[in-house]
Amino acid sequence: QVQLVESGGGQVQPGGSLRLSCTASGTILSIATMGWYRQAPGKQRELVATITTSSNTNYADSVTGRFTISRDGAKNTVYLQMNSLKPEDSAIYYCDARVVLVSGVVGNYWGQGTQVTVSS
Repeated sequence: QVQLVESGGGQVQPGGSLRLSCTASGTILSIATMGWYRQAPGKQRELVATITTSSNTNYADSVTGRFTISRDGAKNTVYLQMNSLKPEDSAIYYCDARVVLVSGVVGNYWGQGTQVTVSS
């Protein structure tokens, strides 16, 4: 019914930047909150940032001031601009969206994840 496809991950040196994108497609009526989460090996998945339909944002303390989340409602796409990357930012990054389907059903959907590696 709904697919979220992420892109933009890769390997970068400490201090570098990456921009992640995630586009939702399917039988979508509207999308409420969209967000990014990450999971490092041996750790639980954690919130990175979220953004509402009115562009209210929320960030994890560890990324505040370095990461910026944004969205394009017309494209059902959410972005994560990551600057001043640190080795501890290395993880699989997942996109999440709270979607209202054309049928009226509301659900949370996840992307497949994109790897971000920060290493010299």
